[in-house]
Amino acid sequence: MAASRIPVSASLPDFPWDTIAGARSTAAAHPGGIVDLSVGTPVDPVDPLIREALAAASEFPGYPLTVGTGELRAAAAAALHRRYDTVELAGEQILPVIGTKEAIAGVCSTLGLQSGSTVVLPKIAYPTYEVGALLAGATPVRADDSGTADLAEAALVFLNSPSNPTGAVLGVDELRAAVAWARERGAIVVSDECYLGLAWEAEAVSVLDPRVCDGDTTGLLAVHSLSKISNLASYRAGFFAGDRGLIAELLAVRKHSGLIVPFPIQAAMTAALADDRHVEEQAQRYRARREVLKPAVIEAGMRVDDSEAGLYLWATRDEDARVTHHWLAQRGILAAPGDFYGPAGATHVRIALTASDEQIAEAARRLRG
Repeated sequence: MAASRIPVSASLPDFPWDTIAGARSTAAAHPGGIVDLSVGTPVDPVDPLIREALAAASEFPGYPLTVGTGELRAAAAAALHRRYDTVELAGEQILPVIGTKEAIAGVCSTLGLQSGSTVVLPKIAYPTYEVGALLAGATPVRADDSGTADLAEAALVFLNSPSNPTGAVLGVDELRAAVAWARERGAIVVSDECYLGLAWEAEAVSVLDPRVCDGDTTGLLAVHSLSKISNLASYRAGFFAGDRGLIAELLAVRKHSGLIVPFPIQAAMTAALADDRHVEEQAQRYRARREVLKPAVIEAGMRVDDSEAGLYLWATRDEDARVTHHWLAQRGILAAPGDFYGPAGATHVRIALTASDEQIAEAARRLRG
């Protein structure tokens, strides 16, 4: 008799983007075609400096190290300190990963959270935080308005600033309070900082900023991606940074699992992390697109909340998000309904800036009617 099993997928929610197929069809039927602003995928070219580094490393025939090259780890640590004023990190406090979505989805399991452990998520949150908790058999709990939760115990706390989807930015005091709350309970803090380099109206601060952590990285893991700031989504290039002990735990499991960033990608990451010029140029492209799209969204009768940073406008007409979503689709614009990100997002839509200048201009034209 075959052993019984319960598929892991049975514990997971529906994949959000599968639920908007109808709206996609509506938007695609627009006479001018669809303007897809539903996902945060880069559309601009990868800088030649990065592509040259990738090509130059492509002859390497052997297995790369899971821990990453010394050059990559040094470049990542230096970039965090130079770009975001973090504490100075050593190489053993950096670990490259095969895209930060994979890293976030697996971090609860990799760190050995026990079944029934509590994982605190942002009130409005990227779905993968919840998925990561569920894959570990943990219990996800959404934060309250204070940014934490009314809990005596928690094993791990996800932070996300700048936020996906809202673009809200947590200030130094808010981050300090969240770190203190977690440390009082012995909880690990995993801070998703993938949009840190894209701040428009507020200072975006890392959890590894000494003003937040007092120079002590104990219990802290920052997650950084090159997908947004360097257009490397297809490279699956990211890394953990922070607590030496936690990095060592993650490394040990990833070594056994064979989770290795390919050597040419490591070389490309090293080049990208050493160069700030292309990051600044890309940020200016997004700033310009935001300046075109945001006024048009407001003129169309929507209110833009938060959206101080990141690649999205968090917009509402104070109605069910799916109604607004359909209204946009009728104009050939596909957004992401806010209920993807939790009940508190049920009256908003997330409108991405990740489209060409021409598409952003066309979306603005359609919104102005």
